[in-house]
This record gives sequence, C-alpha cells and structure tokens, in this order.
Amino acid sequence: MTGQTIATPSRLADRIGSIYSKMLLHPVYRFLLLLAGAPVNAIVGIVYLYRRKRSDNRELRRSLERELLESGRRDRILSEVKEQLIRKHQFFNQQASPQQIEQEAERIAAEKFKEELERQVEAHLERHRQTRVTFAETFRKLSGSPAFLALSFVPGVLMYALIGIYGNAYVKYVLERLAQTVFVIFGVAVLVFTILYISPLDPAANILGETATNEQIAAFNKLYGLDQPYLVQLWDTLRGILTFDLGKSFAGNEDVTAAIANKFPVTFTLTLISTVVAVLIALPIGIISATRPNSFFDYTFMFIALLGLSIPNFWQGLILILNFSIKLHWLPATYNPQNALSILMPVVVLGTGLTAAVARMTRSSTLEVIHEDYITTAKAKGLSGRRVLWKHAVGNALIPIITVIGLQFGSMLGGSAVTEKVFNINGIGNYIVDKQFIPDIPAIMGGVVYTAIAISVVNVLIDIWYAFIDPRIRSKMKQY
Repeated sequence: MTGQTIATPSRLADRIGSIYSKMLLHPVYRFLLLLAGAPVNAIVGIVYLYRRKRSDNRELRRSLERELLESGRRDRILSEVKEQLIRKHQFFNQQASPQQIEQEAERIAAEKFKEELERQVEAHLERHRQTRVTFAETFRKLSGSPAFLALSFVPGVLMYALIGIYGNAYVKYVLERLAQTVFVIFGVAVLVFTILYISPLDPAANILGETATNEQIAAFNKLYGLDQPYLVQLWDTLRGILTFDLGKSFAGNEDVTAAIANKFPVTFTLTLISTVVAVLIALPIGIISATRPNSFFDYTFMFIALLGLSIPNFWQGLILILNFSIKLHWLPATYNPQNALSILMPVVVLGTGLTAAVARMTRSSTLEVIHEDYITTAKAKGLSGRRVLWKHAVGNALIPIITVIGLQFGSMLGGSAVTEKVFNINGIGNYIVDKQFIPDIPAIMGGVVYTAIAISVVNVLIDIWYAFIDPRIRSKMKQY
C-alpha cells in the first residue's frame, strides 16, 4: 500500500510534465499555457534560468564546439557547401558572383555546423545519462514535488485545467472543433457585414421611399447607427452576436432574435422530415446498386438519382403545385402548420436532391469497400454474404455517406430559400431573401449568423460521430 501511495503522485507528476512538454510544441497551446499559468510559469522560468546558469551544458557545448573547430570540421562543411552551390549554379545556368556564393555558403555551413554540434551534445548527454536543461524539463522536475503542485494549484488552476483538457483526447477533440466553430461564425459575420457596408444599396432610401427628404434619411441613419464609422458599426454587430442581441430590423422594427427563433421550428421540421425520408429511401437503393453493379436495378436506380440531381427545386415545386393542387385538388398549394398534408410537397422537393446524392454516395462508397481485402477474408471465414455486407462493408462505408448527409442537412437547416418561396413557407430562407433587397442589415446578419451556427454545429456533430464509428479516427485522436 505504501508503494502504491508513493507511486500514484509520481505517475501524476510525470503525466502532467509529459503533457506540459507536448503542449509547448504547439504554438497555440503554448501561448494559452503560458498565459493561463503566468504566475507559475514565471517561477519555473526563474528556476530554469538559475539551473541553466549553473549547468555544465554550456561548458560542454563550448568544449565540443572547440573540438569540432580544431578538427577542421567547419572548414570541411564550408568547402562541401561551396562545391555544391557551384555545381547547382552551373547545372541551372545561373550567374552568381564569388561574393554571393561565399555569403550563401557561410550561412548554410553555419546552420549545418550548429545542427551537428547539437547532435554531439545530445549524444554526449545520452551516453552519460544526463538531461538537457530546458524549460519543459524544469517544470517536469518541479512538478515532481507535491509541495510545488500544492502551492501552484491556486495561481495555476487555469493552466492545470488546460493540461487536463489536453490530456483527454476526446475532450480536446470536441473543444477544438467548438473553438474552430466560433472563429468560423465570427469570420462569416465580419465578411458579410463588410459586403453589406460597401454595398451601394441605401437602406434608408429603400425603406422611407422616394419622397423621403435628406433630413429624414439622416435621422433614420442616426437612429440605427448607420452614420457611424465602419469599425464602430462592426463592433456593435459583433457585440450583439456575443450577447445574443441582434437588434431591431429596419423594416417592421421587430426583434431579429425573436423573429429567427419563431421561424426556426418551421425550417427545422421541414429539414428533419426531408432528411429522414431521403435517408430511409437512399441507403437501401445505394446498397442494392452496389451489390448488383451493372445490373438492371443498378442502371435504373442511378438513372433516377441522376434525374433527381438535375431537376431544379423551383421547377419541381411548380409542377407539383400545378398537378396536385390546381388540377387534382389533392394537396394545398401553400404550407399551413395546421394542415399536415401541406408539408408533403415541400418534403418531396427538398428530399429529391438529397435522396439522389445519398444514393449515389452510398453506392460508390459501398462498392469501394466490398473489394477490400478484409471483406475477402471475412467471406473466406465462412460468414454469410448478408452478415459481411452489414457488419463489415456498410459500417466502413458510412464515413463519406455521413459527410454528404451532414452537409446537406446543414445547408437545408440554414434555410431552403427557393422551396420556402415556392410553397410560401415562413422559414429562415424566406426571411433572409425578403430582407436582403432592402438591405435590412440586422435581419440579414441575424440570418447569416444563424446559418453559420447551424452548419458549424452540424459539422461538429459529424466530426464527433466519426470518432465513434471509425476506430482509425479514435487512434489518431489519441496520438495527436
């Protein structure tokens, strides 16, 4: 028990020191690590400088450097580099003066000599079982002391939390994706705002009309802050995104956040139903086509899929309305949340392209997988064709299929403007289209930010799902 009690803190200290050393190799994590644990790192820095001053590494380096210089190693390196440079210039027919060759040779020779000196120092330290005095090694030694860990915990709590996150591959993977999502959202917001700012369209003139006076336009611009400089308006917009306050729309003076929240359930319902129906139809079609390549079923299904990809949404929607609403009077022409039948045609229009894309991707991905060696091995072991297909082939073919489904789902969740316009659906896409011609900057920014969040969140979920269905990705996560 005593041995275990002593070994546990030692293993913890070794792990903390190891993770700390790895984090110092990555520029972003190094910056966050040094910033989060500034008081602790300052103490480590002082101890490191003291140890470095008292260590024998400097004397060892000077001694080895003197030996290399006396042996003429640097002169030989310089001579070899000069000869290589001369041959290089002659081969490429390049004109270079002796001074230029001399300067370039001196620079390259100095770098090579330094690398060789470092190798010799490392070899000497390894032979004598010594360690180089580095910042990371200093922290590792200090973290081996329970007293140091206890005293540094409070001032370095953020640093140790960051070390804990980095040490857990799954948590780090998710948080990195979320951090990338935040940068994407704000990057898109800055880009769209800049485009709207330099746009020749005048929101005040468009909303107030042609009879508006200059005084009225000036008052409108002052009311909504459009008379402020670019950076001031941009900061107000970004601050609104951070506080979830997207302001009031120019037209109608409605709260943008509330308007998007009210329209989200409509778009989400339409997208979810379309995706589920498309996947349920597309996956069996793609798998059947892959298991019977170049057959009648394969050619028929893929021809229909190609037609589905080629038909424009607006044309398909108008044809459905013309036949099922105007001629046959079976379905309502416009969407009504109170009427379940009104969602059928929008689902068909949105699901057609998605079904075609998923079916084609399922076929190609499954075809690629079923010719792999491990499928042949599974069949040779006597497993049934159905078991091999569902347990080994389809599971390994899911990565590109999930990618297509996720991208399509995210784009539809961002608003299918054409379909929503055709069927008069009061969703996100319809909302953004109506506001962009003013241009209603707060409403457009709200729609863009929502779309960026929707697509980014879907992509993050897809990345996380990858890690659960593919052991190769989990292995890479642990190695990173």
